[in-house]
Amino acid sequence: MQTRQLGGLWPVSALTLGGGGIGQLWGETTREECVATTRAAVDGGITLLDMAPSYGQGEAESVIGAAFEGKLPDGVRITTKCRLGTPEPNEVEAILATSLGESLKRMRLDRVDVFLLHSNIIPDDYDASAYDDRPATRWTTYMDRFRPTCESLMALGRIGAWGITGIGIPPQVIDALSADPKPAVVQCIANPVDSVGELQYYAGSTRARDIIAQANAQGVGVMGIRAVQGGAFTDTVDRDLPDDHGVVVDFKCSGKFRELAKELGQSAAALAHRYALSMDGIDTVVLGVKNRTELADCLKAEAAGPLDAEAMARVEASFA
Repeated sequence: MQTRQLGGLWPVSALTLGGGGIGQLWGETTREECVATTRAAVDGGITLLDMAPSYGQGEAESVIGAAFEGKLPDGVRITTKCRLGTPEPNEVEAILATSLGESLKRMRLDRVDVFLLHSNIIPDDYDASAYDDRPATRWTTYMDRFRPTCESLMALGRIGAWGITGIGIPPQVIDALSADPKPAVVQCIANPVDSVGELQYYAGSTRARDIIAQANAQGVGVMGIRAVQGGAFTDTVDRDLPDDHGVVVDFKCSGKFRELAKELGQSAAALAHRYALSMDGIDTVVLGVKNRTELADCLKAEAAGPLDAEAMARVEASFA
């Protein structure tokens, strides 16, 4: 598998195994199949595993523990995250330390390579009620509490680096990418229509390409997420969702994209992942696979190489 430099950190595989699928968020699977999928991902050349406590209430992290029994294979690195929200300032350090400690226990590890903020960053005076059960972190909390705590965790050897989720309110994400100390990694939307679907809690554009460009300019590593937009850009939605759900809305708008994938002799998911891998500024693309069949399709897509300019244009035109 191709390797790419992740910002100022280290080379990683072009594909990253995400925890959503193996945490059983993206359709039916089993713990046994998820453990087998995780091992197969590493055997297939994947060197970065992207986890979070919220992926199946710790299930994805428990899969890592079961798959590798406390010893990651040589050359394999791992991330996890924390949904911090906006607690009282004096509570931040304890929340982050507790979340990290619980994640490490589930994964049977002593440290992670990257620890990411899993909350969207919002202005201090922003009405956060729209975020409902997905906590948002206010700018001052991020700047004055999250960052220093992560720097301390690095000094203690508990984490190797820290990062942010880049799907919050765009100006805050862009500002965070240039405010020293800056994150080492940002997770950015990487699909043909820059959609994050049901996870967009603000009006206007996601400005995904602007965020990627800013990260590149600042030397921040970019992990591309939502390549298939939760399943919207696949051949079928694999779970029951309401008609107004962001995944279903995007699925209904992607019929011509699926026709194009069929014309090109590949699955819609494979084409979506090839598109994300071919985008400018993406260091690694995070997979949401839940079984070895889906993984094999993605490995095949990566091996097929990047799309040329004409194919990229055809993908984009299929959504016009």
